[in-house]
Amino acid sequence: MRNYPKRSALVLAGLALGAFTVGHASGAEGPSMTKPTYLYKTTFVRAAPGKLLDLIELYKGRMAVIEAAGDARPLWWRHTQGDQWDLMLLTPMGSYAEYYARARVARRDKAAAAAGIAAEDFARRLEACSSWKEDLFVFGPPLETVNKSFEGTGYYHIEIFVSLPGKEEELYKEREMENVYAVASGRPYNMIFVRDQGASWDLFTLGCYRDLQHWAGSSGLTKEQRDAAARKAGFKSADDIGPTMRTLIDMHRDTMGVAIK
Repeated sequence: MRNYPKRSALVLAGLALGAFTVGHASGAEGPSMTKPTYLYKTTFVRAAPGKLLDLIELYKGRMAVIEAAGDARPLWWRHTQGDQWDLMLLTPMGSYAEYYARARVARRDKAAAAAGIAAEDFARRLEACSSWKEDLFVFGPPLETVNKSFEGTGYYHIEIFVSLPGKEEELYKEREMENVYAVASGRPYNMIFVRDQGASWDLFTLGCYRDLQHWAGSSGLTKEQRDAAARKAGFKSADDIGPTMRTLIDMHRDTMGVAIK
């Protein structure tokens, strides 16, 4: 059983119920499979001036140490436009108890020592080539769902939100409604990640695409078909989707990113 803090357990229970309600009402399978049950650490990093390539190489070198310790590699990508950060990393954890178990910490220390880069050394190098860093611990879809979404993709759309007070569950439900609309329109399903602790963001969604053309491509649906898909998802019409979301948020940022080769 995962060791959720009390507040998170209550919020996650409400979100799971909301996801079931949307999925059941729409007949779509997607929302019911995205209950936020798996823990991830999300890291946003802005490179110091002229140090972006150094920052990328530093993290590339760290990947081998992570694998040697028996941990899953972070999924990561590079910002192309949007928010202020340069890199976003999504580190699979499972749960706090699993990730910080004494035996796993010992394996990390051993792998780092064997590579000649202790955690303290890596932290110093990271500080030298970055000017800003933010961590956010989130619950999201199971790791196998996330890994499958990343297969064959190289372009990413991240939407990150601070909800209005008391609107977290409604915002989650609205994002699931948008997913019902997206699937009905032939678009990829956006994974939803919900804040547990760390930075101030309450929720973010992540859409995975083959390339820029895939993201920008038209659904080919008529206005009547789009409206029908929107009503199926619980909106009044397709034009109602954006305004509905904006009644629930205090802040919203979009960022596009590309895979790091």
